[in-house]
Amino acid sequence: MTLEQNVLAVIMGGGRGSRLYPLTKERCKPAVPLAGKYRLVDIPISNCLNSGINRIFLLTQFNTASLHRHIQSSYRFDPFSGGNVEILSAEQTEKGDNWYQGTADAVRQNLHHFADHKHDIVLILSGDQLYRMDFRKILEQHVATKAHVTIAALPVPKSQVEGLGVMRVNDDLSIAEFAEKPKDPAVIDRLVLSEEVQSKLKFATSGEHCLASMGIYVFNRRSLVEALNNNMTDFGKEVIPSLLGRARLFSYIFEGYWEDIGTVRAFFEANLQLTDLVPPFNFFTAGAPVYTHARYLPASKINRCTFDHVIIGDGSIITEAHLKRCVVGIRSVVREGCRLENVVIMGADDYENERDIRANAENGVPNVGVGHNTVVKDAIIDKGARIGSNVVLDPAGKPSDWEGHGVYIRDGVLVVPKNAIIPNNTVI
Repeated sequence: MTLEQNVLAVIMGGGRGSRLYPLTKERCKPAVPLAGKYRLVDIPISNCLNSGINRIFLLTQFNTASLHRHIQSSYRFDPFSGGNVEILSAEQTEKGDNWYQGTADAVRQNLHHFADHKHDIVLILSGDQLYRMDFRKILEQHVATKAHVTIAALPVPKSQVEGLGVMRVNDDLSIAEFAEKPKDPAVIDRLVLSEEVQSKLKFATSGEHCLASMGIYVFNRRSLVEALNNNMTDFGKEVIPSLLGRARLFSYIFEGYWEDIGTVRAFFEANLQLTDLVPPFNFFTAGAPVYTHARYLPASKINRCTFDHVIIGDGSIITEAHLKRCVVGIRSVVREGCRLENVVIMGADDYENERDIRANAENGVPNVGVGHNTVVKDAIIDKGARIGSNVVLDPAGKPSDWEGHGVYIRDGVLVVPKNAIIPNNTVI
């Protein structure tokens, strides 16, 4: 077996996703649409496949129907490859009937499933991060250092470490100390990289830096079983720190783009950054595709529009509209006279036929998409939303926890929930 063939990848589906609500009102975090045509879960799965790892387990427990449909329609392997992307939801067993209590508990409850597969290494990933990584490099370092656990870490300026899990490393990158969300200046100073380690960095060469955990772990199989032989529920806060002095812990330094999509604001900004001329995360990368569901949609149709930094998903119809810094999802319909600025619109799961459109007109219900002469700013429009004509949606002047008229404002971003109906002439 090659090194990659000796690895099982485990992707954490996360908890209730309350910080991403209402995007997680009807789906789990990994199933949230991204970049016009993908789902968040496509990122770690694609990183695995591009690294030669094709035995992947996805651990979830909340609102999994949408994720199940996406996985089943997107990731099918031939019977000779031995590959799979398998969803493992919390289940009742003879040992217990509790839901996952945290990341470590989720893995613990599924160790018996992993035991059926030949492997010596387990790669543990998050399902709500945006990054591109060749996992073969961290695996090779893990084997070369004879580590029991290797933790991917991001160099972060000393001034930005509050709120992160930070580690102090020796010159050989072995881990000597952990600090969760440090605030004491003396503690932060102690965590600063040595000159020897700092000199190994390719990009972060000026100023003092610390190493922040990315929530990506490589475990030897036996070390993982031993580390979970307790009641600890979380890897970052409990399991990993408990291994200090008892196991060989090493860090792997990653210097590429990485974003934790944990909040509505982070999700919003990560999507809009994709419209930059050279985005920090670039989907247009040779040799490292991001995989997703093949939908066989027609090309988008654009009629007399003006665009300024816009991404448009397949099968969209946009007519006589002005869009500035927008991400437009699949099957989106934006009608005449619309002005969208800083908007992520996720599109729709299907088109409406003529009968649906006539019924909408009779019942006074807007069609799916954005109606005529509507203005939307700083907003996320979830799938299947129906926004009427002459509507104004703008979070300016509203508090970040505002709710009303069927919409939400979170982190200064206005969110129109999935399948929401915003009547004609609504002004927010």
